[in-house]
Amino acid sequence: MTAEPDWAAPLAPGPLNATVVLPGSKSLTNRYLVLAALASDRSRLRAPLRSRDTLLMADALRSLGVRIDDVAPEGEAPAGTPATVPDWLVTPPETLTGGVTVDCGLAGTVMRFLPAVAALADGPVRLDGDPQARVRPMGPVIDALRALGADVDDDGGCLPLTVHGRGSLPGGSVTMDASASSQFISALLLAGARYDEGVTVHHDGKPVPSEPHILMTVETLRDAGAVVDDSEPDTWRVEPSEINALDVSVEPDLSNAGPFVAAALVAGGMVRVPGWPQHTTQAGDLLREILDTMGADVRLDRAGLTVEGTGELVGIDIDLHDAAELTPTVAALAALASTPTWIRGVAHIRGHETDRLAALTAELGALGSRVTETEDGLRIAPSTLRGGRFRSYHDHRMATAGAILGLRVPGVQVEHIGTTRKTLPDFVGLWRGMLDGSASVVLPR
Repeated sequence: MTAEPDWAAPLAPGPLNATVVLPGSKSLTNRYLVLAALASDRSRLRAPLRSRDTLLMADALRSLGVRIDDVAPEGEAPAGTPATVPDWLVTPPETLTGGVTVDCGLAGTVMRFLPAVAALADGPVRLDGDPQARVRPMGPVIDALRALGADVDDDGGCLPLTVHGRGSLPGGSVTMDASASSQFISALLLAGARYDEGVTVHHDGKPVPSEPHILMTVETLRDAGAVVDDSEPDTWRVEPSEINALDVSVEPDLSNAGPFVAAALVAGGMVRVPGWPQHTTQAGDLLREILDTMGADVRLDRAGLTVEGTGELVGIDIDLHDAAELTPTVAALAALASTPTWIRGVAHIRGHETDRLAALTAELGALGSRVTETEDGLRIAPSTLRGGRFRSYHDHRMATAGAILGLRVPGVQVEHIGTTRKTLPDFVGLWRGMLDGSASVVLPR
């Protein structure tokens, strides 16, 4: 196989003036897919994201007997979405089919959510993924499934693993430490309504990271008619019940908006994002506050989000515990800022697609940034940056961080830019389109 050449990150030619139509949310698309696969009837997902992570989820569910068809959209397209994006019709089987192997790639939602679903299959389901996936923590969800009655063979708390499904699972109450990933909790909640006794999850440990993602899970469950009690801190209860069919429009992916709206702050000018929701559970909505604090003019109205910058950035002191996926974007901006930045509360991203704190420290440092890794984050001080190779570690958010730096720093070469296909099918073309002054840059779903 020919190695992918490094990508020369383009310099911004001047102030921007672009409208960026975002793809659908990966987090919402994969949650809706799981619930539709467990529902009592056929569901319609309108304008879902089609990227590596969501296609892996769809293929995994198809292997379990779920039918997922592309169909023409009905009626008017949701605000801020291309009118031609096909919907997904999801038809659940009477019983999920075992005796299959699932490829999780490097998708955390697939490797964490699917074991809880596989426990309901009528036979063994083996899960494996990319080499990097085999070091991502899985132990808490494996142990919890065993406590709820599942038979799981694993490789030291990581992939590969096999869930020996028996068509049902007793369920009940379980205590787990989810301080490494909120996905452990979401996995049990999403499948829990189909367990005989439902599921009650107690968290016992350091604060759960990315709690907005758990709220997202709770709200999608309620959309599907499940009864969820989250009134007690660190405890979530899903009553046993049928899951209703869904007919939902997938919100734009706000975390994927990060590099594009950040570009307005770095290059100057304006980037508009139509369809930005007025109210959302997506952690990426914190971008509005972050960019405003770092020097942008940020406006949200019925038409969407508008970010306007001058090219001047100031540092920030911020706890990103609940929106840790934004850390690479914020770190790239911080490296270009005129005052220091402290990023706190993100120790858990050492277990993401790569150790993001170590990776950011190494790669920003290689370009001349004065960056220090702390116990739970990064400190980044003003410095003069130089061009050079920016390794991505097969991590899509590291790759887009390199693109942000390249807007200002000549000679940045980003390794494995194709890893951005994990959540964006054509990042390179879309990035160039934004810089070329296209009136509207449509990100395919």
